[in-house]
Amino acid sequence: MKKNIWIISLIVSFMWVMHTFSKNFMVDPTFQDFLAKKDGVLTNESLWMIMIRLHIICAIISLITGPLGVIKKLRINSIQFHRWNGRVYALSILLNFIPGVYVSFFATGGWLSTIGFLVLNTLWFGTTILGYINIRRKNVIQHSSWMSRSFFLAFANMFIYIIVAISHNALQFSYGTSYTIAVWLCWVISLCMAETMIRKKVFI
Repeated sequence: MKKNIWIISLIVSFMWVMHTFSKNFMVDPTFQDFLAKKDGVLTNESLWMIMIRLHIICAIISLITGPLGVIKKLRINSIQFHRWNGRVYALSILLNFIPGVYVSFFATGGWLSTIGFLVLNTLWFGTTILGYINIRRKNVIQHSSWMSRSFFLAFANMFIYIIVAISHNALQFSYGTSYTIAVWLCWVISLCMAETMIRKKVFI
């Protein structure tokens, strides 16, 4: 059971990294399709482009390092690799906080989406910091629990895509409404999945 979840985590992470990289740096590098769906006008499109690219790059790094950090066998066999991988993972999230907050203020769906994204950014930042604090205190169980929450929050963007596809394309909600719903549900679903894995002690 646990091994299957590790494998699924690796596969899903890899697939989403490939999707994110190809979509944002190959298919639509200037984000024209995404910008066309926005409600308002950006105050500084050049700055927004820089911030969204930093946001995406940091997210990709977290999706590469995240799965490697929660695999128990890898952690036991190479503690040094686990530590350095964890540092890169944590740094990618810490560096992502400012770009994440910035792009939140221009989110599709207006202020409701902005608040949802700010909550998501705070949760991702906070769970990662708590994971780091607990390992510094040598509280391994709490460290693993908080990093598991952080890890699942890394999939928030994937859940946004899935929820928007269902609510907009299948249920015929407006794109703005679908996006707002997705922004709030993405971190709720992520944390619910994390708590389930923590209770089952999958990553501990």
